[in-house]
Amino acid sequence: MIYTVTFNPSIDYIMFTDGFELKGLNRATATYKFAGGKGINVSRVLNELGVQSTALGFVGGFPGDFITNALEQSHIKTDFVKVDEDTRINVKLKSGDETEINAPGPSVTASQFEALLNKIKQTTDNDNVIVAGSVPKSIPSDAYAQIAEITHQTGARLVVDAEKDLVNTVLKYQPLFIKPNKDELEEMFNIKVQTDQDVVTYGRRILKEGAQSVIISLGGEGAIYIDAQRSIKAQNPQGKVINTVGSGDSTVAGMVAGLEAGLSLEDAFSQAVASGTATAFTEDLATHEDIEEIKSQVTITVLDGE
Repeated sequence: MIYTVTFNPSIDYIMFTDGFELKGLNRATATYKFAGGKGINVSRVLNELGVQSTALGFVGGFPGDFITNALEQSHIKTDFVKVDEDTRINVKLKSGDETEINAPGPSVTASQFEALLNKIKQTTDNDNVIVAGSVPKSIPSDAYAQIAEITHQTGARLVVDAEKDLVNTVLKYQPLFIKPNKDELEEMFNIKVQTDQDVVTYGRRILKEGAQSVIISLGGEGAIYIDAQRSIKAQNPQGKVINTVGSGDSTVAGMVAGLEAGLSLEDAFSQAVASGTATAFTEDLATHEDIEEIKSQVTITVLDGE
């Protein structure tokens, strides 16, 4: 089983307007509500790819019920820990430019956090645990490291998509892969990436710190996969970028789904980049149809190794 962990889920309330007047009355031309959060995004795209997962995390109040019901109606399993306060609602205003207002989210008690850890303690070496996103202030700052230590003990494969400080805490536990983007890679090593070889060089430094492999997304230029034996680049087709939110999560889902299905590394990586690109080209997350269409246009280049 694949488990996704979202510490601070949200309802993403998206509002479209024709222009926006500050201090005036504005009327939305369309609105959408989605179950949001990085781990939840991964579960939704896995579902599009026909791969089952269970969404873990914390939910509360009527927004938490909305998220649970929305996922279960899409046939995505959930096993959330209930918290006392309401799950957050994030507002995204699209009026040509995009403006976001993200709420802080509910408090999580020590016993509620322990309840989440106990669920992860039930995993085995047949499972994958995907942890993504930020850690709320009410959760221990070493939450990622605690989960990494548990999966190291249970044998579950760990995938991490988070900011530098969180990623650094899990590397010694040998995660299956981590997924920084180019900007995050530059921040990790205080450098400026100029070439693909720069990406490979610093990606391999992450491997030396413990990760089994790394996927570094390059935005419109595709992504580079690096492990101890080789590095390969996937170039995605060009198109109109509509929404970058969830693109990285979709990349993670595409890769994990490919590996779970027994695809070759190249095919799994091609699917990963196609999934991220398909999300960037739409208003919500990628659909299976869009992923398959873009996948046929992704080109793979071996940078080194075999």
